[in-house]
Amino acid sequence: MKISVDISMYPLQQEFEAPILAFISELEKEESVEVVRNELSTQIHGDYKTIMALLEKEMFSVFTEIPDSIFVLKFVGNNRQGKLGV
Repeated sequence: MKISVDISMYPLQQEFEAPILAFISELEKEESVEVVRNELSTQIHGDYKTIMALLEKEMFSVFTEIPDSIFVLKFVGNNRQGKLGV
């Protein structure tokens, strides 16, 4: 099953930009997942199991380094890549 996820990350610290860019860079290392950056959020598109494993790994890493972080995620049960809304 293909899905799309819209992700917003908020590290609650003075220097917030570098951790966000590092998180996105880690997502982009997974070649089977399409990552689309924009100013407000990041969208990822691909296989459900691959995305869920990737998010589990990378979010755990962020929470380990910056416990006071917030993630807002919106999931769509199909691939919305290139369509408005996600």
